[in-house]
Amino acid sequence: MLTSPGRNAGLFDALPQDIEGLTAVGHGLLIHEHLAHFYDVELSEQDRETVHIRPVEELLSAIVGEDDRPLGVARSPGERTAANCRHFTVLLVSILQSRGISARARCGFGSYFTEGSHEDHWVCEYWNGSRWVLVDSQIDDVQKEKFPIDFDVTDVPRDKFLTAGTAWQLCRAGEKDPDTFGLSFLNETGYWWIAGNMMRDAAALLGTPLLPWDAWGIMPEPADPVDMAFFDHLATLTEHPGAPTDELKRLLAHDERIRVPAKVLNTARHREEAIA
Repeated sequence: MLTSPGRNAGLFDALPQDIEGLTAVGHGLLIHEHLAHFYDVELSEQDRETVHIRPVEELLSAIVGEDDRPLGVARSPGERTAANCRHFTVLLVSILQSRGISARARCGFGSYFTEGSHEDHWVCEYWNGSRWVLVDSQIDDVQKEKFPIDFDVTDVPRDKFLTAGTAWQLCRAGEKDPDTFGLSFLNETGYWWIAGNMMRDAAALLGTPLLPWDAWGIMPEPADPVDMAFFDHLATLTEHPGAPTDELKRLLAHDERIRVPAKVLNTARHREEAIA
């Protein structure tokens, strides 16, 4: 399981109990590879290798391999491990799960980074005893000054972060423009991007949060036709109040269009890689 701390489980023992404290732990350990300049840090290509780590167990090994102090000790920005939104997310998910709290990674889009755009993004979703709560564990005080964030990032409003299935449904209903969903700095947007994130979100709901650039099955590329009917159905399944439903589990287990194989295409490295 990609969110298992494995042999590094003991590193979680002395961490805070509250959500705010746990998000601060991630802030002190990780630095987003595309936001390092916010902290006056320049990452080398070697530094960036850690953004390709999938299992939390390996992420933890990378962190303490560089600095073996307890995880609750914040590293200076230049000493933090290069990551992206997905790594901040799975780290928090792993900690919560280790405490018996239902938590999972969600893949979708944040509307609080670039005005008029819904940017590719990951957040944590956990059950607080009465409802599922979204937590953006990437956003720290530095980023709050840089982005138009006027809400509690430990309880993100559902209209600020849209899971991929919700984004798909809103676009299909004519309530949102699919060309505002993707990554604006790459100038890549559209239904194909939403469809890809929906597959990643479906896999994450079943405990396999892959990298933001991992591809498999019928995940479309920019020029590919998109199987609209298939993704209409997938959106219904991922957004079901009881997700992951048995039907979604069967689909992920048996349908070659979406079943996660042992190896996926790391599109950033242009090669197939084992997921664990």
